[in-house]
Amino acid sequence: MSQTSVHANLDELRRTAMTRISEAASLAGLAEIETTYLGRKGQLTQLLRSVGELPAEDRPTFGRLVNEARVDLEQALAARREELAESEANHRLRAEALDVTLPGRFYTIGRPHPLSATMDEIKRIFIGLGYDIVDSPEIEHYHYNFESLNYPEEHPAMDEQMSFYITDELLLRTQTTAVQARIMEKQKPPLKICTMGRCYRSDAVDATHSHTFHQVDCFAVDKNITFADLKGTLYQFAKEMFGSETRVRFRPDYFPFVEPGAEVAISCVICGGQGCGVCKSTGWLELGGAGLIHPNVFRQVGIDPEEYSGFAFGLGIDRMPMMKHRIDDLRLFLENDIRFLRQI
Repeated sequence: MSQTSVHANLDELRRTAMTRISEAASLAGLAEIETTYLGRKGQLTQLLRSVGELPAEDRPTFGRLVNEARVDLEQALAARREELAESEANHRLRAEALDVTLPGRFYTIGRPHPLSATMDEIKRIFIGLGYDIVDSPEIEHYHYNFESLNYPEEHPAMDEQMSFYITDELLLRTQTTAVQARIMEKQKPPLKICTMGRCYRSDAVDATHSHTFHQVDCFAVDKNITFADLKGTLYQFAKEMFGSETRVRFRPDYFPFVEPGAEVAISCVICGGQGCGVCKSTGWLELGGAGLIHPNVFRQVGIDPEEYSGFAFGLGIDRMPMMKHRIDDLRLFLENDIRFLRQI
């Protein structure tokens, strides 16, 4: 290769590179140009390696020219890089600029599920009445769910067709009342305990029944507790939950773990007790069951029923928002229909 052709190639390469550098539109494009000419396999680097094809006396001069070209390209790259960096920074600032005069953008605010909101309200009321809120297992032992609550062996609730058994000894709890013996085994009176959560029973699903429902269970144990204490507690709860005009009715009923037992109902929150379709013209809505804790329950956990007495009650949580908001189908709580949830 002649010296003239090598010099011509160097001049052409330098002019082309300088033109491309000045026309580079972005830092990424500029980096690509730098690699093309000054990288390890770049064109200027390859041209420098061709110096061995020149006569020995021409090599120093050519090497100097190539190095000068490299310096010129590096300086041009640095200058253009600074220009592009400033330009791109200004572009980002313009793109990300915030116009504080624009109106605010409203976002949809989430809200508690009706059942969650009801549970929070129940907790507030019973904490105010001095109760300790405790958790209890949903997978329960047969002993705590039935035996410790004075259920006779022939009771229909213990039938395998009525409950969800996991093993012979374990089942999904059918009632939050199962927590009673667990607590009384470990703690001695006085006690004021409240628990709530899901319960499970083998039941066909329709507008008023479900295999999964929610329940709140409370019990109190101390000396000289009477049925009047139970009535006063439920009166206070009903007025806090449903309004000061709410009336409470107690009628005799049977539950294995209380004696005497009672069905608890409140005056219909829809018609005020006058009679309507919701209360089936009776003026009353059933809440759950209650009574004084049976002496047999005390004996199983080592509490002397001659010295201590107590009351217990279990109320259906799902019915409470149904009553307050006139909901006629229990299944709506579990279908996650956003139209339904936004109404409450």
